[in-house]
Amino acid sequence: MPSPTSRDFAPPADSPSQRPLRAHWLAELVRLREAHWGPLEDAETVRRVRQMDADLPTRILARAALLAQRENLSPLVDAWRRSATGILIALFLLALASGVGAALGALGDGSRPVNVLWALGALLGLHALTFLLWLASFLLRPAAVTGLGRLWLWATRKLARGPDGALVPQAFLNLLARAGALRGLFGSISHLLWLTALCAALATLLAVLSTASYRFVWATTLLAPDAFVRFTHAIGWLPAHLGFPMPDAATVRASDGSQTLPAGAQVQWSLWLIGTVVVYGILPRLAAGALCIAATVRALRGLRIDPSLAGFSTLRDRLEPPALSTGIDRLVDPLHEPRLHAPSLDGLGGQPLLLGLELPGDLAWPPADLPAGIRQAGNLDTREERNRVLDALAQAAASRLLIACDARQTPDRGTLSLIAELSAHARQTRIWLIMPHAGADTRAALWRDRLLALGLSADAIMQATAAPLAWLESGHG
Repeated sequence: MPSPTSRDFAPPADSPSQRPLRAHWLAELVRLREAHWGPLEDAETVRRVRQMDADLPTRILARAALLAQRENLSPLVDAWRRSATGILIALFLLALASGVGAALGALGDGSRPVNVLWALGALLGLHALTFLLWLASFLLRPAAVTGLGRLWLWATRKLARGPDGALVPQAFLNLLARAGALRGLFGSISHLLWLTALCAALATLLAVLSTASYRFVWATTLLAPDAFVRFTHAIGWLPAHLGFPMPDAATVRASDGSQTLPAGAQVQWSLWLIGTVVVYGILPRLAAGALCIAATVRALRGLRIDPSLAGFSTLRDRLEPPALSTGIDRLVDPLHEPRLHAPSLDGLGGQPLLLGLELPGDLAWPPADLPAGIRQAGNLDTREERNRVLDALAQAAASRLLIACDARQTPDRGTLSLIAELSAHARQTRIWLIMPHAGADTRAALWRDRLLALGLSADAIMQATAAPLAWLESGHG
């Protein structure tokens, strides 16, 4: 029976090949958690990952996915992502309202003439300033980029709760920085928010100008009328090449507020204002947003695990298949004849299996009367032998597992831990306490107490000679 102290892991819901961003995010989150709170217990996880036919980065991702599932880190990532999405939606709604408010503020209620310069400044002034600052930011480090993207990240980090929850956005930020996607993601959010506001302003302009009457004027004390003619033509030159009409010089001069202009002149001013919003507001943000999104996608597609990174570098020796070791972790019993050939462990899954656990040399092993059809894994004396058996059983559990122990020995913590780990890889487990002869001085009672405390049932502890092998052969006995 599986030990209650063993950990059973379901396969990770998201494989690295299907959702690479999430897989790398979890790997970075596990790395930060271990850096802050110490290494996680991962013996069983490492054993499972070592069975994979994959390179080291893929094994690191698989280990992180299993540990994140076990430690309930995956729900933290999902919760933070939902919060971040909710905040982003709120920012888009705020941008939408800001665009509508800017357009209504620029036009007014129609009771007074609309100053075209003030209207242009209200619609495009802040946008132009932030866009120029974004262009200037390419002279700075990516981490120094500011804007609405940074505002979004700041708001999401404020919602993180708990020590592990606070590591989720930090892991995301680290991942973006190493991938070179930090500037692209923040730029994408910032440009899309501005694009939303400008599109809302454009829609409001079209709706209001189509349903109300406005008069457009310019006013100045210092400048001559020809200065506004040049300004209007300079601003309207590019929109005019894209099909937006531009007021002629006579209309501009006459729009000083001293005379009433025909409706056609007001239409020209309206279309000129709409053209400037489209050409100098919406199109630059649309192009910049598309470039940032493309750069972000390209950077995220290049996500790679750096095995030399602190926290990952120590996993190489544990996750890659170990080389054969010549050392042992206990002295060889002089009465124990050396084993020249270890038993084959191929195809153990679903079969009954017999193994000895640190049996001394005066006990004949394996039993001479071992029934046919029963696999035996030898006598586990060394760390290498224990790992061989655990690796084989990790691929597929045995149908029945019989572990033979010397009843004369004292069951220490390491032996009991190994029994628990072996039991986790079998559908049914029995312990066979071997006694060399009747009346021998044994510690069978101590064995029984320790095994019962481990979680084994009383009928799973056997001391008879024939009953254990009969159970292993038929499942009864």
